Amino acid sequence: MSNSDSKKLLDRYLVAYNSFNIDGMLALLSPDVRFENYSSGQLTDAANGIDEFRALAEKSKSLFSEREQRITKLTLDQDSAIAEIAYRGQLATDIPGGPSAGTVLDLQGQSEFSFKGGQISKIVDRS
Repeated sequence: MSNSDSKKLLDRYLVAYNSFNIDGMLALLSPDVRFENYSSGQLTDAANGIDEFRALAEKSKSLFSEREQRITKLTLDQDSAIAEIAYRGQLATDIPGGPSAGTVLDLQGQSEFSFKGGQISKIVDRS
C-alpha cells in the first residue's frame, strides 16, 4: 500500500470515528482486525475480529456526546503508520468512580495502525 493510500484510509477512518459512523469505520477494517487500547501502560480494552470491534465501538459511542481524534503527526511505512493523536471528548454519561457526564476529556496519545489488503488490520491506541 502506498503512503498516499494509507493516509487516505486513515483520514476516512477518523472522519467515520469522529462522526460516530460505526458502519463507516468497520468498512475500512479487515475481518480479523485486532484492536488494543492502553491507558498508562495498562491494557484496558481489546477486540479480536470485526464483531468484537463493533461491540466495543457501540459501547464507546454511548459514553460520549461528542468526540474528535486529530492527527498531529503521522509517520508512514509500507504496511503501518504511527499517528500522534490529540483527543477531545465530552462524556454523555457518568463514569462510576470517575468523571461525570458533561466532563470534557483532553488527551494526547499515539495510535499504531497496521494495513493488509487495503484495509486496517490492527489498531493499538496508547494514552
